[in-house]
Amino acid sequence: MYNTDMPLRSELPSTAKLIRSTIISAVVALVLLVTVVMPAEYAMDPTGVGRLLGLTEMGEIKQQLAEEAAADETAQLAAVRDATEELLTEPAAPMRQAADTPEPHIESAMVVPAATEEPEWKDEVQFVLTPGEGAEFKLTMQEGGVASFHWVSEGGPVNFDTHGDGGGRSISYEKGRGVAEDEGELTAAFTGNHGWFFRNRNNENVTLVLRTRGNYGELKRAM
Repeated sequence: MYNTDMPLRSELPSTAKLIRSTIISAVVALVLLVTVVMPAEYAMDPTGVGRLLGLTEMGEIKQQLAEEAAADETAQLAAVRDATEELLTEPAAPMRQAADTPEPHIESAMVVPAATEEPEWKDEVQFVLTPGEGAEFKLTMQEGGVASFHWVSEGGPVNFDTHGDGGGRSISYEKGRGVAEDEGELTAAFTGNHGWFFRNRNNENVTLVLRTRGNYGELKRAM
């Protein structure tokens, strides 16, 4: 059996010291919550410190991944429901055309498309995304600048988010789930970086080809 010396009453911390230590700990925890936890986990940065430390972008990616997972789950549930409805619904028997009814004769006409000359693409990148992998490409643009784009995914559709950031501002132009190809024009809402985040939710690799032209500085891979 071991004997332990009991501390004297004078050696114990006073109530005032305990209250002061508790208050200091609460303040430190609150500061860490606002400047570190909220930006890194929820993309909420009321002080601006999280963006300076690069934590807000981490939180934005986490929130985007959560949204993609929820959207994929909703799409799977809808697909199961549609398949169940198709099994329960008996298709109507097709009507059979009478043997003595002559088939209508339709004269074929050749349609010649109008000759149009599209300008060449300024930049073109090709990259491979493994299952679950994401990649982000941005254009450096001035406010009001317009860039034309065309991208296509070979091997399966992808999820994408067209967005921009710069000068403490951010914007989401368009989001898509299970898209194999897209084209159009991107107009910069403000000066900064504007482009696309792609995510491969297939079980196989996909190859993406992105082509751009227009009023922008450079095309660069952000991650």
